[in-house]
Amino acid sequence: MWRFKRTSKAPQHADSASAAAVLEVSSIDQLAEQLPDSVDELDRLVDELVERYRRQPTREIERQLLALRHILAARSLTSGPSPDFAEPDFESLPPEGEIPEVNAAHLTPGIVRAAILRHGFLIARGVVPRDEAIKLAEGIDRAFEEREKALRGEEPEPGYYEEFQPLEAYRESLLVRPWIREGGGVLAPDAPILCEQMIDLITRHGIRSLVEGYMRERPLISLQKTTLRKAEPHVPGAWHQDGSFMGEVRALNLWLSLSRCGDESPGLDIVPRRLDHYVEQRTDEAVLSIQVSQRVAEQAAGDRPIIRPIFEPGDAVFFDEMLLHQTGSDPSMPKPRYAVECWFFGCSKFPQEYGPLAV
Repeated sequence: MWRFKRTSKAPQHADSASAAAVLEVSSIDQLAEQLPDSVDELDRLVDELVERYRRQPTREIERQLLALRHILAARSLTSGPSPDFAEPDFESLPPEGEIPEVNAAHLTPGIVRAAILRHGFLIARGVVPRDEAIKLAEGIDRAFEEREKALRGEEPEPGYYEEFQPLEAYRESLLVRPWIREGGGVLAPDAPILCEQMIDLITRHGIRSLVEGYMRERPLISLQKTTLRKAEPHVPGAWHQDGSFMGEVRALNLWLSLSRCGDESPGLDIVPRRLDHYVEQRTDEAVLSIQVSQRVAEQAAGDRPIIRPIFEPGDAVFFDEMLLHQTGSDPSMPKPRYAVECWFFGCSKFPQEYGPLAV
């Protein structure tokens, strides 16, 4: 049973302006039916809950925020024409031939756009404070432990692993859970405490505003492509371009490192070249339908060597659906790598097979 307290649309005969309506519903679909239709009103409800949560965090508010963000995002989807991306700022990029890298203080939508058009990606240092990144990594470790409890039939700690039940129209989309688990991930909506902490991070540190400036429309994230990662060194990477299975989208990915990686733990192997096409899949050793072989990846790189940058907690990479990349792992590495993979999509071209979530 959901108990959801809201101040919007309070009864007309209420004694005071602070009087609140209480919704008691048994499913998220019933909750959606009882909430205002207006996106603006739902935005205000989310803002109210976020303020309450910052003053006094509770598991109940985390669950309510998750449900509200999902309903809000579903109502924010549009089918109109897409705006242009941000105007690229090529002049602010490092010289041609160098790895595109900036400090977070110099991060702008124009630099992100220019780097993606020229190189396929942009490295941004110190996007999130180191201590906050490490704290989120500790939470991910806990989420993995609590999921194992659930798989053993034990009761997990509330907030760290609770399989999210979306609106009925999106329930089949979460059949990816076993595949996400095998790849070293937990879906962020399945850990509501961490999901809200992650959204708080990307909001407070300007990432949400950056993405909105890049897309020039409301950015949404998804239930399936917002993943809390713990990459073990023995799990090999698989070359891929996400757009090959996402369809026609307007996308920007935030890959946020929460631990040192690229040397002592798995990092990210990148073909440092802008590709305007999808390379051949499932050749040579590549057995997955979306996988690209090492030979094809090297051919795509051409005269530019494949890179494996070193990242510290709080560093990030921004790229879109065309980047050819893989987890850069080696069994000899002594530690796992913690990261957040958070794909943003423009509300005008959100992938049809995914469930939306507002930030």
